[in-house]
Amino acid sequence: MLRSIRLRRGSALTAVALAAVALLWPLALPAASARAAADDAGSADDVTWSVRTESNGFGAERTSYTYAVDPGQSVSDALVIANHGAAALQLAVYAADGYTGAGGQLDLLTPAESSTGIGAWTHAAAATVTVAPNESTTVPFVVSVPTTATPGDYVGGIVTSLGSSADQGISVDRRLGIRIGLRVSGALAPSLAIENPQVVWGGTWALGTGAATLSYTLHNTGNTTMGAQQSATIAGPFGWFPVDAGDVAPEVQILPGETRDVQITVPAVAGMLALLGSATVTPIVVDASGSTTGLAPVTTQAVGPAVPWLLLIIGLIAIALVAAALWWRRRAGATRRRNEDERVARAVADALASAQPAPAPDDTAGDVVVGATPSTTTLRTVSDERA
Repeated sequence: MLRSIRLRRGSALTAVALAAVALLWPLALPAASARAAADDAGSADDVTWSVRTESNGFGAERTSYTYAVDPGQSVSDALVIANHGAAALQLAVYAADGYTGAGGQLDLLTPAESSTGIGAWTHAAAATVTVAPNESTTVPFVVSVPTTATPGDYVGGIVTSLGSSADQGISVDRRLGIRIGLRVSGALAPSLAIENPQVVWGGTWALGTGAATLSYTLHNTGNTTMGAQQSATIAGPFGWFPVDAGDVAPEVQILPGETRDVQITVPAVAGMLALLGSATVTPIVVDASGSTTGLAPVTTQAVGPAVPWLLLIIGLIAIALVAAALWWRRRAGATRRRNEDERVARAVADALASAQPAPAPDDTAGDVVVGATPSTTTLRTVSDERA
């Protein structure tokens, strides 16, 4: 199924104004032609038509339909279809819910997919319309908001579709439509969360620099369509040597409940073992009139490795050498202290041994009488004779 919806943005707007306008962009230019869709599909037929809003009490030359409605109320409007071809043109007319496509642009569900918002609440006066060559026709439609509708923003579109069969049995659906933006009154709760922050360094294993990429997901957790202004920095451990990411493109349209993946790349970041990525996001609420309101900024941080392996290996070797030197020094000091202690202990023992006096004679052992001749010796105890 080939979708042929075309979108347009202003080129001379500031970032905040860009967010405001983009939230209100139409699905197709008022003067858009379906010829480009036919070319994309490989069709050789010369079928061209355009769609635009009707000039009425809502305004003239509108680029989209924008309403603010209470639950239970309805609003009536009309779509103008012009046939620029040479043959009568039969088109299907229907409404569908909108969503953000992969390119960040608004897209619509196909008729085979079930709509629960604008696509279910919008009813055209005719399901099909035939437009004569070089003529235009007006198709009224009504948007009826149920009483059970919850407050907040809803996005969809009213579509004209030309179905045909191409070669090899490929079904081609050429579509032109205009965006419908609806705000249901009630308590609004704008909220934008930052989820899954990560920072990745793309440097080499040797010394040098590499690109650092900070990624995260913006999640619209409220009930209003959101835009976002963003800024980011990449720094080393403890916030050292911060590098600003420069101008970061704003996110211009995040529908309620949707998510948007963001990647911010900063080149030439040195490997500092670890990187700290920081992002600041200012949510922007755009109302039905196009005015914007900035909310309090939301911040997030992520830490990731940034290891130049050659530098790490050199550092580990240096640490190992320092540790070995300290261990050797400690061991040598302990050996010297042990030898000195042993030397002191021996010296003390020797000094004590040389300073000890000879044992004194025992007076209670009795008298000893020595004879006149050295060949005979008579020992006699005086105490025994007296006894």
